[in-house]
Amino acid sequence: MATLHPNAAAPPPNEPTSTQNPPSKMTLSLGHLPKKQDIKGPWPRTPSRVDPNNPPWPAYRGYHEYSFAHATMGVRLPTILGKAIEDAMKTLNDESSEEYVVDLLACIERMDGLMTDLSGNAKLRPIIDDGEADVALWNKAIAKYFQGKDFMNAPWLFAEAYKYRRLRECFSVSKHWRDYDVFFRQKCDTFSRSADAVFELSMRFAEPFKHSDNLSDAEKLEAERLMFLELTQICLWGNSTDLSLLINMTEEQIKSLQSTGGEHLAATEKNILGNHLPQLWETVKELRSKTGGRIDFVLDNAGFELYCDCVYADFLIQSGLAKQIRFHGKRYPWFVSDVTKKDWEWLLNTMVYGYLFPKATEQERESLRRMGVRWKQYEKEGKWVYEQHPFWCTGYTFWELHGEAPDLFLHLSRSDLVIFKGDLNHRKLTYDCAAPASTPFDVAIGPMANAAGAPKVCSMRTIKSDVVVGLESDEVAEKLDNEEPGWKISGKYAVVLLSEGRPGEKVRFA
Repeated sequence: MATLHPNAAAPPPNEPTSTQNPPSKMTLSLGHLPKKQDIKGPWPRTPSRVDPNNPPWPAYRGYHEYSFAHATMGVRLPTILGKAIEDAMKTLNDESSEEYVVDLLACIERMDGLMTDLSGNAKLRPIIDDGEADVALWNKAIAKYFQGKDFMNAPWLFAEAYKYRRLRECFSVSKHWRDYDVFFRQKCDTFSRSADAVFELSMRFAEPFKHSDNLSDAEKLEAERLMFLELTQICLWGNSTDLSLLINMTEEQIKSLQSTGGEHLAATEKNILGNHLPQLWETVKELRSKTGGRIDFVLDNAGFELYCDCVYADFLIQSGLAKQIRFHGKRYPWFVSDVTKKDWEWLLNTMVYGYLFPKATEQERESLRRMGVRWKQYEKEGKWVYEQHPFWCTGYTFWELHGEAPDLFLHLSRSDLVIFKGDLNHRKLTYDCAAPASTPFDVAIGPMANAAGAPKVCSMRTIKSDVVVGLESDEVAEKLDNEEPGWKISGKYAVVLLSEGRPGEKVRFA
């Protein structure tokens, strides 16, 4: 009988020893069992099973190599963070005070640590309490839904937002650099290279809008309708210059994307795949019949897109389609080019006082100055209001808005129309998940359409990520998948989608 060496491990019970023959492989005949069923997955999930880690349809995650999430988490975000570090180092080299230099150097070291975590696919740790109003929201989500999750296996939307919140933390815990914006130079530079499109609009809208005296009421209404539709398209396609996507764009490419000529807009309307522009016009026209109302813009990009938003809002005020516009921006730098209060103030002040465009004529400069003066007057009169709620800089989607930020939901419920600009806001509205392209918009946005008190919601978005809803059929998307691979991230196509909401109902909170 064989004996085991005292230090040798004993074989597990019932495991054959070397002196026994392993059993032959067993094969079962399953010919008499029922055939396998073609069972569809439980999508969309029932509301009780939906949470930030389990969207209504499957989430896009960084390890999904077929998705834009993979390219973003693996390439784009490290590239963006690298450029942010370069910006901080440029500022460091220009600084003379030792106290400020040492403090900024610590910020850069924290950014290097974030780069290590991002590149090494670290687990999502809690946010340090830096005094921001969103810390509790972030850490509740991480503790409740993302224990043990890392950058690549958490849903892309949450992981990407978490990266920008960690970037904020690098500066918010400092003594002197709390309000530093590592993207500010990029935002200013991109707007400075937008001269052609900027003056195309300023030379048209420097003077207040008014009708010709010889037009009938019907002709005036038709002229307004056409101008509204054209300005809505300008507002929509202004989203093309998204710095997080166009990192190495040339000046000629920027000019091409920002073209505001009538022929260009006519050509691009066919690329609006989900097109509720007629319904949008009827909505704002009805507002004026009730002596005008309040329209909210949940802003996207600073610079040229914000400028287009303001031109659009200017027309809404002048035409009487709205009495007040509320603009919602971010409390701190977010997704590279998102609007902050500093970006808002910089735009208006550079229009009135600045010399950003050295090649501009005196007429062009004056046209820009007049518009800026009028917009600043709107602010003084309360016709334009800039706001920045902490919820906009969290990883939550807008499905959670009425539960996690009921004060903001109640505030928006008092608006006659809430326009969400851009790709990120669209992703948050729709939970950024793999819903069929034919999913109706009001279904895709869940509580933002069907919760008691939900306002009318419009999403204006050039398509730059995987989620696509609100199309007439799935075949439209399938055809583009076959004919134009990459169409979902090109920015070539867009949607303007409208939900009627439930604004007439009384808002109740548990």
